[in-house]
Amino acid sequence: MTEYEPISGKKLFKPLIDKDCIVMAANTRYIPGAARGILQAAKDTRSPILCEIARSESDLKGGYTGYTPAKYAEKIKQTANDVGIDKWVMHADHISVKNNERETIEGTKELVKSQIKSGFTSFAIDASHIFNFEGKTVKEELQGNLDATIEIGNFISKEMEKKGIESYGLEVEVGEVGRKDEKGFILTSPEQAVTFISELNEAGIEPDLLATANGSTHGNIYDERGVKIEQVSIDIPRTKNIAKALRELGSHVRVAQHGITGTPLHLIATQFPRGDVIKGNVGTFWQNIVWDVLKVYEIELYEKIESWVLEEYAGKGKSNEEIFGKNSKYAFRQFFDEMHSIDNKAVKAIESQAYASALMFYKAFNSIGKADLI
Repeated sequence: MTEYEPISGKKLFKPLIDKDCIVMAANTRYIPGAARGILQAAKDTRSPILCEIARSESDLKGGYTGYTPAKYAEKIKQTANDVGIDKWVMHADHISVKNNERETIEGTKELVKSQIKSGFTSFAIDASHIFNFEGKTVKEELQGNLDATIEIGNFISKEMEKKGIESYGLEVEVGEVGRKDEKGFILTSPEQAVTFISELNEAGIEPDLLATANGSTHGNIYDERGVKIEQVSIDIPRTKNIAKALRELGSHVRVAQHGITGTPLHLIATQFPRGDVIKGNVGTFWQNIVWDVLKVYEIELYEKIESWVLEEYAGKGKSNEEIFGKNSKYAFRQFFDEMHSIDNKAVKAIESQAYASALMFYKAFNSIGKADLI
């Protein structure tokens, strides 16, 4: 047990509803140095913070980071304890449920059980992939998602009760982030959001957060030439309308914004609907910092990783830059031992870069000092 244990996601978000701020959910894939820099900046500025990791990155077999939930929890708790931060949450992001087959549902329950045992205090059920495009009503379109979310939500509740834990955070998702058709992004409608939350509430599921498809994309994004570009595709009016519809429903649920990497901070500071959006996911951004540092401090390792990615994922992009940017995340497990034994000077450089960048995010999110409200 560490002295600075994570708090309940619900206890963090409830007092921050409509307080004109976004809480950063940092996904560092537990890269050496990055988590410490982010947490230190949160402590120094009294900014609330979530440390999160997704199912694809950390499952019972280690995902693509090489971390099981237990190993990730051990590392992130120790870092929080070393920093001495008290207002933080350990969030299981994108507990993805691709279909309603019993094997998928039961496997998801086993993962959740491991996450609960490891001390996670917030959970994101993502069954957004289950969507009936032939449905005649919004409820029919969402029924598969609802069924999976309700079953996993009830399972989380029962397992937490067994441990004597009444309060935890819950995020749900309607609309698959980044999904496109020939016309562009497929966006979540206010009607879908209201129907989804209403049906969950009717079934006894009380989420704190709703992730939506509003034009964002996970990870780095590239133009038709394969050159990395800024992300300015988030539909702000649509996001505001969804939040407005939820308020009119009388719901305390607010929007979780996924895929912030690449969004200019000055746009977040001046145009983002803080309060409508209360949680902001930042993940690939930290990975990009690591590669930039390794190019200088660990040149041989970086070149080794780059060569492996370009060979392993050849053809999965329009340029080497795009191939590496979209697929280098898979190198964390492949080079696990080498990544976690880099020179201490490189670790400190990553930590310093992460610290400085986190300060900028907390300012843009207007979360500085908001931990005092919790």
